[in-house]
Amino acid sequence: MTAGPLKVGLVAGEASGDTLGAGLIEAIRRRRPDARFFGVAGPRMIAAGCDAWQPSERLAVMGLFEILGSLPALLRLRREIRARFLAERPDVFVGIDAPEFNLGLAASLKAEGLLTVQYVSPQVWAWRQGRIARIARAVDLVLCLLPFERQFYRDHAIQAEFVGHPLADQIPLEVDRIAARTRLGIAAGASLIAILPGSRRGEVERLGDDFAAAARWILERRPATKFIAPMANAEVREIFAAALARSDAGAAVTLLEGDAQAALAAANAVLVASGTATLEATLTGRPMVVAYRLGWLTSFVLRHLGLMKAPFFAQPNLLAGKRLVPELFGSEVTPERLGRELLGFIDNPAQVAELEGEFTAIHRELRRGANERAAQAVLALVAGRS
Repeated sequence: MTAGPLKVGLVAGEASGDTLGAGLIEAIRRRRPDARFFGVAGPRMIAAGCDAWQPSERLAVMGLFEILGSLPALLRLRREIRARFLAERPDVFVGIDAPEFNLGLAASLKAEGLLTVQYVSPQVWAWRQGRIARIARAVDLVLCLLPFERQFYRDHAIQAEFVGHPLADQIPLEVDRIAARTRLGIAAGASLIAILPGSRRGEVERLGDDFAAAARWILERRPATKFIAPMANAEVREIFAAALARSDAGAAVTLLEGDAQAALAAANAVLVASGTATLEATLTGRPMVVAYRLGWLTSFVLRHLGLMKAPFFAQPNLLAGKRLVPELFGSEVTPERLGRELLGFIDNPAQVAELEGEFTAIHRELRRGANERAAQAVLALVAGRS
């Protein structure tokens, strides 16, 4: 291990990366109280003791072509961060998610002799598998959240460790749904649908109108239905509130500041944008309808150039290796289709009970003490270099 204080460089993208980064910082500090952390960080990482050179929300861009408008600013940011890391010479660099930004940065740092880690595997096993060679050049270690990813990397001679998922450690195996409803002021017998349209501006702009219109479609058929929508931040709240106003469903949808896990625990069914929230819904045992929409050019390329290799994109379906929940992509995302799929769950408690069993099995598999395992793997890598 290094003789002086351990120095860890970090770059985290958006809210989910910030949560992972904070857990990693806390777990490393339990082993190395002298450790210093610096880089691109969100509020949770800052609270855990990371010196933030830039805020993590600057990296919140998705899509093959949607990123182009932000590319000049992102390239300037990467040059700036690279220069600072080379000046500081951390013992290890950990890129958390945000692979389009972090892998290029990691490759340049590795070329200068720094150890590099990618925490959260890019979905290279699902699409654009040609990226595997780039990953091999960029990183010394990949920390995987999903169990099947480790073997994929090892088949390509890349060091990888399956650490599990921190959300699986955080969320109890048995969720108290009555307590969640009491906390949120929801009657025990109410039919409640949680709506999670995404944490990024682009997601909510693409899905918000259809999600809001789906609520309107359901209300026209089931007027007593309640809706609750936990918002990731003020920006997406404003966008989704405008979509609700356009759909004339705003009065029936209660917007929350965060509190996604309570909303999920309380709900009978969930309408959710593809992403980390689908895993949260899985771990809280809630039936869900998953929607995914990218810009038209990205969607065209994925559909027609054969870049998509995985049979599913929704996390519960990927983890189970079969279709557990509806996943709708692009033009399939319509208010009527979303509404019908949601009511299908509400009207079929036997199907929901079967899903809960499948979700519990997934939860147990991912419940591994991820923060501690990730910290152990990073420190072992540094120790090996020493």
